[in-house]
Amino acid sequence: MTIRKGLMLTAAAAMALSLGSGAFADTADKKIALSNNYAGNSWRQAMLESWKRVTDQAVADGVVASADAFTTAENQATEQAAQIQNMILQGYDAIVINAASPTALNGAVKEACDAGITVVSFDGIVTEPCAWRVAVDFKKMGQDEIAYLASRLPEGGNLLEIRGLAGVSVDDEIHAGIEEGIKANPAFKVVGSVNGDWAQDVSQKAVAGILPSLPEIVGVVTQGGDGYGAAQAFAAAGRPMPIIIMGNRQDELKWWGEQRDANGYETVSTSIAPGVGTLAFWIAQQILDGQEIPKDLTVPFLSVTADTLDQALKDTPEGGVTNVDYTLDDAKKVIAEAK
Repeated sequence: MTIRKGLMLTAAAAMALSLGSGAFADTADKKIALSNNYAGNSWRQAMLESWKRVTDQAVADGVVASADAFTTAENQATEQAAQIQNMILQGYDAIVINAASPTALNGAVKEACDAGITVVSFDGIVTEPCAWRVAVDFKKMGQDEIAYLASRLPEGGNLLEIRGLAGVSVDDEIHAGIEEGIKANPAFKVVGSVNGDWAQDVSQKAVAGILPSLPEIVGVVTQGGDGYGAAQAFAAAGRPMPIIIMGNRQDELKWWGEQRDANGYETVSTSIAPGVGTLAFWIAQQILDGQEIPKDLTVPFLSVTADTLDQALKDTPEGGVTNVDYTLDDAKKVIAEAK
């Protein structure tokens, strides 16, 4: 058998060609780091698990040299900024950030960019122009919650709002969307608001604390990780159960299924998939590979409806969150849609 000169391919080159032009060829020696500001709820833990699953495989396949994950001890922008500065010194080629603040990290992000490091933010994004942003339209998420309640309760009524971590852009944007939704549906009124920190235990305690001072509540608008805690608080107080928007956590979905079977309870569940961090990883990999990518990219919500509840319950591990691990092809699709 003869082989023409120039046609012999290394295994790495063959892999690169099989996955599209330059998919892996230029990033096998690159190091990517995840800078995460918080891990105190099931969504963040699922996000870190997704990151490990996808990036461990990417390292094993020779896509990148490493993809280390780091989480700060406290949800503080100053601590995360110091973490990013350490990553600069450690020589990472790209930093993927779930940011504590959209603006407070901009100085550290600019330092990274000036050092030639690619920066991709997701979920909690940064506004520094040199960075890329991968996010859902959180404002629309808030608007959609009110629109759903309006479809179920055209007469309107009193609402309880459970917000997330104070000062984080995700919380601000979902809240702004809820306010816009109420402007469009003025029959609704938010009569109470608490911070649930996207955690069931925090939400339950906060809702239990405010309920005695509230009139009848017909709906609870949420941000994710708080629906089950709210339901427990209403049940413990002996209050009529309102329509609670859920956030794709397994305990929420299980409770919803039980209530549906017992009394026909209906709601909807929506959130950003924890695996969005893996989408940001692939975006960073593609940037390092020399691809031209818009600075702002949008990923759709992951929603559970009455029609998909049973399947979501089967697919979501106990204590976990309904999730999707994104692939390189998924990233390419998001990039193409943004161009």
